[in-house]
Amino acid sequence: MTKAVIPAAGLGTRFLPATKAIPKEMLPVVDKPAIQYVVEEAVSAGLEDVLMVTGRNKGALEDHFDRQWELERALEAKGDTERLERVRRATTLADVHYVRQGDPRGLGHAILCGERHVGDEPFAVLLGDDLIDRRDPLLTTMLDVRAERGGSVVALLEVPREQTNMYGCAAVEPVEGSDDVVRVTSLVEKPDPADAPSNLAIIGRYVLDPAVFGVLHETPPGRGKEIQITDALQTLAGMPADQGGTVWGVVFRGRRYDTGDRLDYLKAVVQLGEEHEEFGEQFAAWLAARR
Repeated sequence: MTKAVIPAAGLGTRFLPATKAIPKEMLPVVDKPAIQYVVEEAVSAGLEDVLMVTGRNKGALEDHFDRQWELERALEAKGDTERLERVRRATTLADVHYVRQGDPRGLGHAILCGERHVGDEPFAVLLGDDLIDRRDPLLTTMLDVRAERGGSVVALLEVPREQTNMYGCAAVEPVEGSDDVVRVTSLVEKPDPADAPSNLAIIGRYVLDPAVFGVLHETPPGRGKEIQITDALQTLAGMPADQGGTVWGVVFRGRRYDTGDRLDYLKAVVQLGEEHEEFGEQFAAWLAARR
């Protein structure tokens, strides 16, 4: 598996007015835009063919992963090799492609926009709002589950039951010999806490069988009048394995930062700032002094 799809067409309304002219994916998390963390995660798992599904006013994403000759020459002339290396890193990370999602018709539709690029291959989907700590190889584990068991794989996180209406939630059954891998039997998009099948929420990492494209073509708009990937996965969960069916879940117990929420975004900046190899110790000391 070599391909990753990163949906990045959202308007980022929760961060207005900061995202009026800047894509939410380009908001900095310490010294890199959030989207670069996501691409680095894909690459570290061996997925170097990346398709970004974008929309209007997202040109800054393409600019970030492209060469900027004037800036590079200025840094070279100054002998600033450290910053030059940082700038060039983004341009050499992966083979990045772009396609536009013309209509905002949901995550399922955004994934469908990648059908021609992906073709008849399994692929990963990484949502740009979810940052997974590089010390927790969630995506690599999911790819291993797909390689061993086939089907599709979703990342699951235990959340307080009162928060289940913020996520897609999964009903699961155990898999013999594994505490972290489960079989998903059904999924519900943003259920009322009283109706949630469990407190296992789907977070922004998927490894999908290409059969998902055929299912998405037949999936009608669901919650919010959008094409929901949760509904397509519900169909896949009931399909025979030889037709690309079966959905597995990996229960994630590591470090995750939700940069789509303002408070969690600030938490991510502080957490990663404290751990920064260059100035983390000084930053942590400053925070401690303020407390």
